[in-house]
Amino acid sequence: MRVALISTGTELLLGDVQEAHLPFIAREIFPLGLRIAEQQTLPDGPAIKDALIEIFLRAEIVFVTGGLGPTTDDLTCEIAAEVLGLELVRDEQVMASISERFAQRGFKLTRRVERQALIPKGAKAFLNENGTAPAIYLQRNVNPGVSSPHLFLLPGPPRELRPMFRQSVMPVLREIVPVRAGIEHRSYKIAGMGESLVEEAIGEKVLAIPEIELGYCARPGEVDVRIIGPTSSVERVDTIIRSALRSSIFSVDDKELEEVLVELLLKNRQTLALAESCTGGLLANRITNVPGASEVFLAGYVTYANQAKIDVLQFDPKLIDDHGAVSEEVASAMAEGARIRAGSSYALSTTGIAGPSGGSVQKPVGTVYVALAGPDKTSVRGFFFPNDRETFKQLVAQAAFDLLRRKLIALEDGRDAS
Repeated sequence: MRVALISTGTELLLGDVQEAHLPFIAREIFPLGLRIAEQQTLPDGPAIKDALIEIFLRAEIVFVTGGLGPTTDDLTCEIAAEVLGLELVRDEQVMASISERFAQRGFKLTRRVERQALIPKGAKAFLNENGTAPAIYLQRNVNPGVSSPHLFLLPGPPRELRPMFRQSVMPVLREIVPVRAGIEHRSYKIAGMGESLVEEAIGEKVLAIPEIELGYCARPGEVDVRIIGPTSSVERVDTIIRSALRSSIFSVDDKELEEVLVELLLKNRQTLALAESCTGGLLANRITNVPGASEVFLAGYVTYANQAKIDVLQFDPKLIDDHGAVSEEVASAMAEGARIRAGSSYALSTTGIAGPSGGSVQKPVGTVYVALAGPDKTSVRGFFFPNDRETFKQLVAQAAFDLLRRKLIALEDGRDAS
């Protein structure tokens, strides 16, 4: 079945907001044998009408995101109803949900908000637990006088769309999509290796397996590997990839590195503290984004200035005088100080030169040291990431998390990760 995605919102075309729905929806629908054949990004308003009329001619399933809110530029529902020749009717269940949400928060209910309970006649509305706009499903040829595909109208904010898609849209898709047998999709997240090294390790061997589609996606500090093909071939490829990349694979179920790390800490009943300089709290931010982090994360110290490092982490100032703030010695002292102060099992530290200034011949911009202090010893690794500041911080965070991940895995296996 041919699938199309229309992302609406002038803010997307102005660059104020990044389109986030394509990768999410594509991953969710793939197990059903569906792939997004085309995607359009449109401004709010009349362009949506023209796009729907055109895409109805060639698509069997259409997802439209955005434009379901209460403001004057939210016109998706009205435009879809117009194209389909359907009147808008009030859905009392949606209205009750909106009223309850506003009452709980002490907000005043306005006419603009109430209009979100108007849906095209014959449509099915799905309640939104994280907002007011419902998701709306219009079955194929919902108006016998107008030829149309299966049409899903979805809220724009990802925190609203994603749970609704999984809970409400996927069950509908399972009913309308023919069962597909024998094709599988698997993905692997790799840390500590560049894209070219990953390709060198597995590329030729994987592509030698019949009917396999292989793809790579490089991100700061990680590489995602994707394989698609018949189940029997995918199983053979899985063996190749796991054998070649081993512990560099940190996830096969789309989890981020910080999620994997929190799970490992929980499993091993270990705790973590952080001492950050060049990453400015990024490690702590990512860790605390993971549910359950409070069970393992004890404290985070952002010690950007040299004096703050000395005062908070309580190490000998002579280390900075002799070696500089960006050094193995200071990284070690930071990690050890954080571990002692927090009373944690492990502590990670980061100290580096993000740039664009501050570098030297001996320590150019991009130089960074990451230390891991544990019950037995402290290990330090030096890296060179000559990138923009934001990418630099992401690369350092990945390197730090992976250092601890490998240590915890090695302990489970009875090995020394140093």
